[in-house]
Amino acid sequence: MTCIFKFYKHKLCAIVFICFTTFSFSQSRTSDFTAQFALGVNSPSSDGFVTGFEANSVNFPTINLGLQYMFKPLFGAKLDLGYNKFSNSENSLEFKTNYTRINAQLVYNASDVLGFSSDWKMFLHAGPGISWIKPMGNYAQNKTDFLNGVTGLEFHYARSYKVSWYLDASYVFGFGKNFGPIYDSYGSFDGNLLTITIGASVSLSGCRYCN
Repeated sequence: MTCIFKFYKHKLCAIVFICFTTFSFSQSRTSDFTAQFALGVNSPSSDGFVTGFEANSVNFPTINLGLQYMFKPLFGAKLDLGYNKFSNSENSLEFKTNYTRINAQLVYNASDVLGFSSDWKMFLHAGPGISWIKPMGNYAQNKTDFLNGVTGLEFHYARSYKVSWYLDASYVFGFGKNFGPIYDSYGSFDGNLLTITIGASVSLSGCRYCN
């Protein structure tokens, strides 16, 4: 597991470096740099657990934090961090699990294509990342990590020139391998995750392509 983590860590560092290098060079061309904060719920896929374990269909909280650049009116990129917590359903063995991910994503502004008004925007986003799983309680030693890919849809409403409220629905695909010995997997998760969040997008440096 240590070797696998080091491999993922190198991949992640490369993703972050490319993302921030692109952000730095693009700052001279556009100043649409925004911070995003969102809170919501999550729903993990049932096939991501070993037999006997099943999570609630809806779990709280999901917390997403992100930094985004729009290079042009239609295209941009963002780096975002997501934290999710889920626990056992009534028919499952008892457990609680922390799921943390980080992703570098491309962003596409589909607002003009769909004829949205100036107050409303719609963005598509997708990109690779890495997930860390940390069970709690009796299964705290069963940590795991794996690569992921996320895709999502955001609807923004401009509250002011620099702030917009938004709704995001995202689906995180887990690219983890099947668990090894079952006793090493209790409380762990290597499947897909649906998240729905509501939050705010705040412009940090001007509004050439404001949301």
